[in-house]
Amino acid sequence: MKRMVGQALPGLVTALVMLVAMLGTAQTAAAQIHLNPAYGDGTLLGPSAARGAVVWSHGRSVDVEDSNAPTPLYMKTMRDAGWDVFRLDRMRVSDTLPNSSRALAGYADQLKDRGYRKVVLTGQSFGAFLSLMAAGQTDRVDAVVGTAPAAFGNFSDAYDSFRDNASQLWPILRGVQGARVMLFFFHGDDFDPGGRGEPARSILSARGLDHIVVDQPALLTGHGAATTGMFVRRFGACILRFAEAPPRQGDPSCDESWGRTPSAELMRAATPEPRSSGTSSAAGTGGHSFLGVWYGAYINGREVALSVDKVDGDAVYADYVLGPGMEADQPMERARRKGRIENDELVFDEKGRNVLRYSVRTDGRLSAAWLDRSGKGRLETILRRVN
Repeated sequence: MKRMVGQALPGLVTALVMLVAMLGTAQTAAAQIHLNPAYGDGTLLGPSAARGAVVWSHGRSVDVEDSNAPTPLYMKTMRDAGWDVFRLDRMRVSDTLPNSSRALAGYADQLKDRGYRKVVLTGQSFGAFLSLMAAGQTDRVDAVVGTAPAAFGNFSDAYDSFRDNASQLWPILRGVQGARVMLFFFHGDDFDPGGRGEPARSILSARGLDHIVVDQPALLTGHGAATTGMFVRRFGACILRFAEAPPRQGDPSCDESWGRTPSAELMRAATPEPRSSGTSSAAGTGGHSFLGVWYGAYINGREVALSVDKVDGDAVYADYVLGPGMEADQPMERARRKGRIENDELVFDEKGRNVLRYSVRTDGRLSAAWLDRSGKGRLETILRRVN
């Protein structure tokens, strides 16, 4: 008997050491996962006054700490509507699907315990996976909004695990306990194996969960499409409705018409003022294909109009109008520009000003590019003639 105890003791000690190490690791991981106010403590209304609490979870990178990534613009829509907005900030060394989803589920329970009437989890990429997994670990999550869900490789660098972004998503969706689910999949997302929209709808329908799946919305491309101003303009109101209540028959379209039809304010600013007509010459004839008012929208959430009203020899004159931005300090802008035709392209590159370049497409629309005069920024879009 003594011999058996003596033999068991080293094994017991080893097991205890391993247990202590595991507890220490768990505590370290928990210490590196924090729930923080997204816009500072002063913005929180508290459980009794807020419409609910929403937690945004960032992605995960192997190169940088995504906890430094900015909160996406669409979260401001929820803040401005009276929601308390939080972030789940995680250090990547301990940021695993089990660790972080467990922590997020715990925070969701804590928010409900504090008295928040609704708790909504939102997330980008890895954060979308975490939000869905957390909703499978607690029944106290009211809704999940996941954008570009991914937790495995991308097409370019890790093709072996690339398809797991689909195959591993399905059991997670099947595990969601009772939350309604909203998902966004984007065209040109290097982490998206494609074809995820219909299977996601099928799984959520079979589970009887209220859901909205937006699959490859037009003009929103790439893994980071949900971080753009255009995403907010088109889907911000729908996300807010979904957070508030299940979708109902008769709700407005989830995809707003912003950017498809010019606002009255922009058109008033773009309407050409009476000016003396210019003279035409052979060199300037090409400019007449650009005459008129052209309309489009940039990915940053600003409308744009180009009103070309005068061709005078080699010179082309136009008003460039930029609609209000997403921030209060970004009012509408209007500038008179003088350009020229160069190799079938309309170019405005006056000294000290941002560069504008336009070319006529085969469908009659304009390919448009805005280039910061310092060369550090570029925006592209397609303009169509509206007048």
